[in-house]
Amino acid sequence: QVQLVESGGGLVQAGGSLRLSCAASGRTLSSAVMGWFRQAPGKEREAVARISWNAVYYADSVKGRFTISRDNAKNTVNLQMNSLKPEDTAVYYCNLDPGGYWGKGTLVTVSS
Repeated sequence: QVQLVESGGGLVQAGGSLRLSCAASGRTLSSAVMGWFRQAPGKEREAVARISWNAVYYADSVKGRFTISRDNAKNTVNLQMNSLKPEDTAVYYCNLDPGGYWGKGTLVTVSS
């Protein structure tokens, strides 16, 4: 059974940085597409960044500020978030495809 556990969320001031991590168990990551999504209050869940074995995707709103990376040996995927803005405030979820697996999420709050 696949389990995804996020960590690293918290409260940070605008302009600050946070690093999110997602630890996967029950499946190796090497052939999977891993991603980070977020959902702000009253809004739909949106893709922030995704990474496969040969490609990376970023939402326009985070390009140049966020970096996604994966460590297949450790079965982890990370999201380095720099120059955070109040509009980045959301619950961030780790995702694994195929299979549509989700973590429970970690809250990121950016104060102005």
